[in-house]
Amino acid sequence: MASDVELAAELATSSGQLLQELRRGPLRGKELGKAGDEQSHELLVKALAEARPADAVLSEEGDDDLGRLDADRVWIVDPLDGTREYGQLDHADWAVHVALWQRGRGITDAAVAQPALDAVYTSSGTTAADPSGPLRIVVSASRPPEFASAVSDALGAELVPMGSAGAKAMAVVRGEADVYLHAGGQWEWDSAAPVGVAVAAGLHASRIDGSPLEYNQPKPYLPDLLICTPRHAEAVLSAVRTAIGG
Repeated sequence: MASDVELAAELATSSGQLLQELRRGPLRGKELGKAGDEQSHELLVKALAEARPADAVLSEEGDDDLGRLDADRVWIVDPLDGTREYGQLDHADWAVHVALWQRGRGITDAAVAQPALDAVYTSSGTTAADPSGPLRIVVSASRPPEFASAVSDALGAELVPMGSAGAKAMAVVRGEADVYLHAGGQWEWDSAAPVGVAVAAGLHASRIDGSPLEYNQPKPYLPDLLICTPRHAEAVLSAVRTAIGG
């Protein structure tokens, strides 16, 4: 039987292959995104029911069964992160997220697939690069934090807009950026797998006030996120506090 991290990688890969095949079909834009969300969700939920029938599942595209709050193991999945970008064929900044939360341990196993890059990152065997040169901060292309410019000015950094939480987090893992900064709304499935991979790779991950990220909560809303190289964490947190008047 596959280990949990192997299963996460297999599922993220399989969903990515499905999404790539669907992208080669006639659908475009919102119709393509809707079909991708639905079909990837169905694949993941069915595969998890077969491979881990006793585990609970929290998916962006599924009904939230609050029985998960009593479960010791909960898979937190985003079948298609970056739906808007996925619907635009010239974009590679979309991803599939598969993470396992375990009671008392948090996110223990995770995989993020970036199918358009033919890449899968897992919480086993991934090591973050340590970039050099000017500081680069990736932010949401559609809704960057209101204070992002103030933070970048304070740090002498460049803001880099990008879609998909998974794509932004993996840009930090690869060393293409130093910081991923988000505020203004996210859900657990947006960050669980990216955080699982990033932390296992040696990166800092927290809320933007420095507090821990907590998963499998009654309301799975996590409005903000910081992922960065450890040596930049305190400077970024300090700049955020100053920018928001904390």
